Amino acid sequence: MSEWPVLLSLMRFYPKRLASAFVGGAASMRLPSFIRLPLLRWFASHYGIDLDEAEKPLEGFGSLQEFFTRRLKPGARPQDEMSLGAINCPVDGRIVAYGRIKEGTLIQAKGLSYSLKELLIFMPLPERFEGGHYLTIYLSPKDYHRIHVPIIGAVQAAGGATGKLWPVNDESVKHIPKLYERNRRAAWMAEGKGHDEGLWVACVLVGATHVGSCVVDGRWLDGRRLPNNGVLEIPDIPCTPGDDLGLFQFGSTVILLVGGSRADAWVPEKNEGQVKVGQRLGRCR
Repeated sequence: MSEWPVLLSLMRFYPKRLASAFVGGAASMRLPSFIRLPLLRWFASHYGIDLDEAEKPLEGFGSLQEFFTRRLKPGARPQDEMSLGAINCPVDGRIVAYGRIKEGTLIQAKGLSYSLKELLIFMPLPERFEGGHYLTIYLSPKDYHRIHVPIIGAVQAAGGATGKLWPVNDESVKHIPKLYERNRRAAWMAEGKGHDEGLWVACVLVGATHVGSCVVDGRWLDGRRLPNNGVLEIPDIPCTPGDDLGLFQFGSTVILLVGGSRADAWVPEKNEGQVKVGQRLGRCR
């Protein structure tokens, strides 16, 4: 820890859970009309948010949280055409890491790794992703914060894991060992069907400071509550690219895992830089 940047070292003493709960509660409060539009306009301008994409005009949002979890206009994120083994991007964001999963290990940053088994703790058969691929996608405050299904398939499980709420910015990724397996997270897993037969995907929603809520869409839970530490089996509910998967309340990180018997044939077409929901990330060749 002596090599950590000063501000990151000070985060050890910051009440991350309490502060995250406070920020989440404050963001969800309905804003008085006299301050609502000025605050939302400032927020959108400060972070460079494209208001033209939003489903509703700015005055249609009652709180900062409503605006942050806004939906987009129909057609704003068209899905790329599906082909053999195609996987589409589940989020808007920036790919900050890509690699192959070897001996149950994923690379967080140079010199730092983390465990597949711990990342998918409570989820069934994490070994089906051994030898597969991972793409780590960071969502900044300017990004659209809903998460969408990346595959043609059937949903098999969703789970949760309590954990810390460390920041997931570039400095944290470079310095905090096992960051993604330390932090609070939710996971969603599906088996590929049709064009995607032989592939499995998992989306891991990683929480962060002031991002206490990683929400899996209720469609997959069938009226049940996502456990804090556990998994729900899901009986082959069909899914298609673009379906709602979940959302973040404020920004964080999604780790997309691609595994299964055809993972060796899957080739990434995009493994760095900015991406948007629906953009094809790779396919089988």
